[in-house]
Amino acid sequence: MNRIDLDGRRAVVTGGAQGLGRAIAERMAASGAAVEIWDVQDSAREAAEQIGVTARILDLTDDAAVAEAAQAAGAVDILVNNAGITGGNAVTWELDPAIWRQVMEVNLTAPFVACRALVPGMIARGYGRIVNIASVAGKEGNPNAAHYSASKAGVIALTKSLGKELAETGVLVNCVTPAAARTPIFDQMSEEHIGYMLAKIPMKRFLEPREAASLVAWLASEDCAFSTGAVFDLSGGRATY
Repeated sequence: MNRIDLDGRRAVVTGGAQGLGRAIAERMAASGAAVEIWDVQDSAREAAEQIGVTARILDLTDDAAVAEAAQAAGAVDILVNNAGITGGNAVTWELDPAIWRQVMEVNLTAPFVACRALVPGMIARGYGRIVNIASVAGKEGNPNAAHYSASKAGVIALTKSLGKELAETGVLVNCVTPAAARTPIFDQMSEEHIGYMLAKIPMKRFLEPREAASLVAWLASEDCAFSTGAVFDLSGGRATY
């Protein structure tokens, strides 16, 4: 494993209790960053203890809770908006509107709220790195997952807009569009949908969480200096644009 230099940096990783978020938190800690996991799940405490980082339990869609966490965290240099849910699978006309709204809140509103809370401090210090975890589904639109696909398309657009707004501040904003990784989020999907996703990947395998963590760590480093508002694919050849 190449060691990316994050020495002296303070990072927040949302949804770090498991899956990609945990792998990202582990990689950043190994690279020298002081990491806080922000997660709604109590299991984040155990994960943080195992990794050797800090956990903060909060509802990431709650403006006041996130603002309080940002204040308590101090000078945050790196924000990784990773927390997300799939909301299960259904054709669009059979989706429960409550599920649609929940997916939008967790997948799209929460990254906005976290950015809103932490960006002013980054601007004031003249440095920051924000990495949003979107999905290749946000570029292509997966059938039976309109809610998830639309939320991730929103994350891509948020990344591009915020990246342009911050382009001259020293704060860079990029996003990653992974294909599926076999993590606990698969528990929210049907086997049919999992098979559909695998069939779309030319490498004929799922993404490994450590592979995502490697790219995210680089995007969060000083070495990433001239990319902002950009979309980085991790799709095993699936992405076509």
